[in-house]
Amino acid sequence: MDELPEEEKPGIPAWVVTFADLMSLLMCFFVLLLSFSEIDAMKFKQIAEEMSKAFGVQREVASVDIPQGTSPVFRHFTPGKPEPTDLDEVRQSTTEVEPFLDREPGTQPGQQAAGEATAAALAYARSLEAVLQEEITAGQLDVQADPGKRQIIMRIEERGSFSSGSAELTYAMVDLLYRMSKVLTDIPGDLTVEGHTDNVPIGSGSRYESNWNLSADRAAAVANALIEAGPLDEGRFRVMGLASTEPRRPNDSRGNRALNRRVEIIVDLSDDPGETPTSLKELPPDILVEPDNTPAPSADTLTW
Repeated sequence: MDELPEEEKPGIPAWVVTFADLMSLLMCFFVLLLSFSEIDAMKFKQIAEEMSKAFGVQREVASVDIPQGTSPVFRHFTPGKPEPTDLDEVRQSTTEVEPFLDREPGTQPGQQAAGEATAAALAYARSLEAVLQEEITAGQLDVQADPGKRQIIMRIEERGSFSSGSAELTYAMVDLLYRMSKVLTDIPGDLTVEGHTDNVPIGSGSRYESNWNLSADRAAAVANALIEAGPLDEGRFRVMGLASTEPRRPNDSRGNRALNRRVEIIVDLSDDPGETPTSLKELPPDILVEPDNTPAPSADTLTW
C-alpha cells in the first residue's frame, strides 16, 4: 500500500493546540481573580443567616436567652373587630386616676423606678452574656452591669480582636460584633465606643502618629461594624479615642499594658424615658409656682 503524503496523515487538527492554550490562559486568569478577591465576612454572615431561615434550619437557643421581638401590647391586648356604628362622632370619657397605685406598699415612686431600672439593666446584661458566652469564657470579652449608673459595659480585650498596632478587625472580632449588634438592636439607650491603649509610644514605622490616632481608629472600626451588622441607628453612637489616659492597671508590666489595650462599649440606659417615670407629685412643693392674683393695670395707669 502506498504511504500517504505527510500533509494527508490523520491526526489532531492544528487549531486544537491554540484552543487548549487559550483555555489554559483563561483558567489562570480566573484563578488569579479569585486569589485577589476578599470575602466580606459581615455580608457572608448575613446571607448565611437569611438562607438558614429560608430553608428552615433551627438554631439552638440557650434556656437563659430572653425572648426577643415580643411586645407586652400583643401579649395582653387583642385587636377589636370593627363594627358599623350609627353615631356621627365618637366621644371618649376619661377619669382621673391616682398615679403609682400599682407600686408595692411602703415604696416611694423614685425607689420603685430605680428598682425597675436595676432589673432592666441586669436583664439586658444577661441577654448579652447568653449570646457571647464563648468569648466571655475565653477571656476575650467582659460584660458588666452598673445599676447605679444604669449602664452596661462591654470590654473587648485586644487579644484576638486587633493585630498589634493595627485597627483592622479580625474575622473572629467581626463575628462577635455581628452577634452583639443583634442584641443591641433590642436594647434602648445611647452607645459610647471608647478606644484605649497603653503608654508605649508609637514607633516611627507605624501608620499612626500617636496612640490617640490608634485608639480613635479602633473605636471607629468597632462602631462601623456594629452599625453595618445591626442595623443600629448612627444617632445612638458616640466614638472616643482616649489613648492611655484611662488605664485599668498601672503601665508597669507587660501583663498590665495588655489589659489597658482594649475597646469598651458602654450602653447608657439613663435617658430611657420608660426607665424613669415621673409625676407632678414627685416635685418639691417649693418649685410649684403660685398663681399671680395681682390685678392687671388699667389703661389709665399705663405710662410711656
